[in-house]
Amino acid sequence: MSELHIEQPSDDAGLGDWQHVHNVIIPAHTLSLAEVRERAERNHLEVAYLGDVLVGCSTVRPPAGDSLTATVIARTLPAHRGRGFGTALYARGVDRARELGAKAIETVVLSSNEDGLRFAQKRGFVEIERYLLPGDTIPWVDLRLSSDLPPR
Repeated sequence: MSELHIEQPSDDAGLGDWQHVHNVIIPAHTLSLAEVRERAERNHLEVAYLGDVLVGCSTVRPPAGDSLTATVIARTLPAHRGRGFGTALYARGVDRARELGAKAIETVVLSSNEDGLRFAQKRGFVEIERYLLPGDTIPWVDLRLSSDLPPR
């Protein structure tokens, strides 16, 4: 049986795999390889494989400026969901965000991605905002780990 391995892409082939997963899950905002290269310069990107089969990717947007909030996004291709791959990507992303100094963790999910919203909610994320980007017709949902929310 093949084992899951997760790695930071180090070349265009790996970045292309990350791009593929992103574009399958977010078809309304497809990225070019040049855009993925630019993201890799400011974010921590990883790709996940089961043996040599691509199963998912992740993004960690580190805290910036005075913010102590990082964004962790785990994506699993539909054919590979429900097998723990997203959980592994998410856990690694949170660990990386904490290493980068994050005191709070957020994620963002396209509202039409019901699997992604359920995944986030099962891990303790709560919705903090819904919004449309210019030209969009499907809202984005920002969520924050409930344990990182300030007390009321």
